[in-house]
Amino acid sequence: MSRPAAPFASPPCSTSDACPRAAFEQAAHPRHTLPVSKIVVRGVNWLGDAVMSTPALLQLRAAYPNAHIALLTPGKLADLWRHHPAIDAVLPLEPRASPWRAGLQLRPHGFDLGILLPNSPRSALELWWGRVPRRIGYATPWRRWLLTEAVAQRPGHVAMRKRSTWEIRSLIAGGPVAGASPSWPAAAHHIHHYLELAAAAGADPIPLAPHIAVTQAEIEAAASRFGLPQPHESAVPVLGLNAGAEYGPAKRWPRDSFVAAALALRRRLACHWVVFGGHADVAQAASIAAEIAAQADLPGRDSAGGAPRVFNLAGRTSLRELCATLRLCRVLITNDTGPMHVAAAVGTPVVVPFGSTSPELTGPGLPNDPRHRLVCADVPCRPCFRRECPIDFRCMRSISVERIVTAVIGLTALARQSDIHDAAPGQGIRPASP
Repeated sequence: MSRPAAPFASPPCSTSDACPRAAFEQAAHPRHTLPVSKIVVRGVNWLGDAVMSTPALLQLRAAYPNAHIALLTPGKLADLWRHHPAIDAVLPLEPRASPWRAGLQLRPHGFDLGILLPNSPRSALELWWGRVPRRIGYATPWRRWLLTEAVAQRPGHVAMRKRSTWEIRSLIAGGPVAGASPSWPAAAHHIHHYLELAAAAGADPIPLAPHIAVTQAEIEAAASRFGLPQPHESAVPVLGLNAGAEYGPAKRWPRDSFVAAALALRRRLACHWVVFGGHADVAQAASIAAEIAAQADLPGRDSAGGAPRVFNLAGRTSLRELCATLRLCRVLITNDTGPMHVAAAVGTPVVVPFGSTSPELTGPGLPNDPRHRLVCADVPCRPCFRRECPIDFRCMRSISVERIVTAVIGLTALARQSDIHDAAPGQGIRPASP
């Protein structure tokens, strides 16, 4: 089998800072006006990033309402896109499939246009080998020649650079450090990273709220499987807790703080708790669930006459079941991690203690969404973007249990457990009047 000829078309703007506005104009006003009937989007590789890409997909669908839009995505994320209004077909990637194999998977579909959401050379190779004639992606190193339209980084892009230990110690000591107090533009949030690529294909770059579709049938089936209260079944609030974070311990509010917050809220609200987590979180989730369940000083009983319950789902849910059970919760307390983004995208308000990362860049939902509470400590060294704290973890230890409890109680007063329905694409749950 012969290799396809390499595309040598040069983009109109280099990746230097000499002409960033020209690249932005290229994205906002694409040069190509050929009809497009079949589009493939190369999806991202992580759950949180996938959710943050949904506004771009929704805008792409609005720009091409009659086109067939397929998503080439890692197999582990394929079920996330079930029922999604922006996607017509999902093409799962095998875990260790080579770029050539992925390209062969694309060839029979005859796509007119490809949009690459990842910045990797591999993703560009996949679409080039798949003989997609028009390929749009960011002009990152080692792949410009594989793109027919190489888009420079958008105005407002912020690189999440890890601070060195020296920088962190200098900031704690009050010394001068370049960029110590970042002030980021409105377009810094990561959803804009994907929206600008959609804009390069002719879509509107105006941000929408991330959206993941979950049906009523899925919610009821998940509740039945795990013994959770069915929608409308009980007046007792169902709250969720997600104490893990795959990136590293610097993103994790202390385990004992999660437990203390859960106990305080159970005492004040007599609520059910659902404990979430992945396979790596099973042991911690079991200990958290056991400690909450052992609480004796509960003020109320549910409508069935039993004490509020604790459900441990860590390591037990499929991706679709995770979406459905998160949708059942009135509020979720969670670290900055994939399930945080999923919860917000299915319409569940979240309370998030942020440590090493920044809500301005990767917060849930739309920036400044009033349905969520994003809690940060006023410490000079954050955000450091590190996996592990090299000093005393003050960014997380400084967030008190009472701050989280107060935030959850405020959101619980607004959210309606009885109003479970699919949110409209790009919108979400409508907060009830207090």
